[in-house]
Amino acid sequence: MSDQAKIIYNDQTFEAPVVKGSEGELGLDISKLRGSTGLVTYDVAYKNTGATQSSITFIDGEKGILRHRGYSIEDLANNASFLEVAFLLLKGHLPNKKEYENYADLIRMHTLVNEDVKHVFQAFPNGSHPMGQLMTMMSMMSAFYPDSLNPHRIEEDFDMTITRLIAKTPTLVAMIQKKKMGHPLVYPKNNLEYVDNFLNMTFGQITQEYAVDPVLSSAMNKLLILHADHEQNCSASTVRIVGSSQSNLYASISAGIAALWGPSHGGANQRVLEMLEEIAKDGGNVQKFIDRAKDKNDPFRLMGFGHRVYKNFDPRARIIKKSADEVLGQLKVNDPILHLAKELEEKALADPYFAERKLFPNVDFYSGIIYRAMGFPVDMFTVLFALGRMPGWIAQWNEMRKAGQPIGRPRQIYTGEVHRPYPSWDERG
Repeated sequence: MSDQAKIIYNDQTFEAPVVKGSEGELGLDISKLRGSTGLVTYDVAYKNTGATQSSITFIDGEKGILRHRGYSIEDLANNASFLEVAFLLLKGHLPNKKEYENYADLIRMHTLVNEDVKHVFQAFPNGSHPMGQLMTMMSMMSAFYPDSLNPHRIEEDFDMTITRLIAKTPTLVAMIQKKKMGHPLVYPKNNLEYVDNFLNMTFGQITQEYAVDPVLSSAMNKLLILHADHEQNCSASTVRIVGSSQSNLYASISAGIAALWGPSHGGANQRVLEMLEEIAKDGGNVQKFIDRAKDKNDPFRLMGFGHRVYKNFDPRARIIKKSADEVLGQLKVNDPILHLAKELEEKALADPYFAERKLFPNVDFYSGIIYRAMGFPVDMFTVLFALGRMPGWIAQWNEMRKAGQPIGRPRQIYTGEVHRPYPSWDERG
């Protein structure tokens, strides 16, 4: 096999080196194409463009494979804690026992946020979306840590910024939930593990001890792991391209949150519950909506089924389906919406139309069910996604920074008006 491809245009020939990844992925290096030929590639939404080389996450959508630093998502979700996976993404290897204990202790030391943050929360109007709040709070963190603005700091300072982000994000998310519910804030309890501490801050009360249910803790841990990173998706690419301008990490993460907010990305699990509520409001006839989804002339689509990347099945969905069943069984929630979800799952999986098209329930379908059963409001779902994605965003940003990658600057094919003279007022009619 040749290690170069030829691009021939008129009398010009450009030889593009073939780049090979560790899993056998092949790509054409066209970084010098424009300088040699004057041509640029045209790839709407960059769906066939590799913007970077990365050693963090590998996905094979055809085979349903997702690995972080070489470890399968199945092994990580079923055996690791979220902090272990965060350490893996950020450091490149799983921690040994001593490393893990030191890392967990370090995170515990930085879970509190500045008391002045509460004043910012008070300024948010009632009904403001939790993602807007999180995005604001994240960018505001740079004001509390002005030393983080310098992109050329020593590594120890970078490590502290990363530690603060991993430690304080659960506290901020819990504060958003408490404000939404009109409840007093619950401060971190550093005798608890990372996930249990988050659940205590979210659902606990300052007047009584909160007993963390191990089934819910396990499900929450798995959900955070399953969302920890997903290669060069919209939000990760946003974090990297904003960071490429040497913007500080807090601002870059805030931009990632903004990208995640969209219903085509992190808001998908929220749309699942909104779809189920629509079905319930219409009378609860699941089969009617399945038939609508199969009708090409009907704009209705089943949310939470199929995936842009996974052409066979979403490996994360198989993992979290079991947790969804465990959570529903443990809580014994009598919720019509969740009953509709189970009915929809059963009927869609039994329908050849969806099986032939490989439109299986994805991670967004099951995560929405779990979050609702646990008591999270629907508009908090994407915030929880952001909590899990935090170590992935940071790892992507840090990899870009250490590689010294230049500022991102896509090209375009201009289709507007050609040069024309500036008209006088009379000429404009």
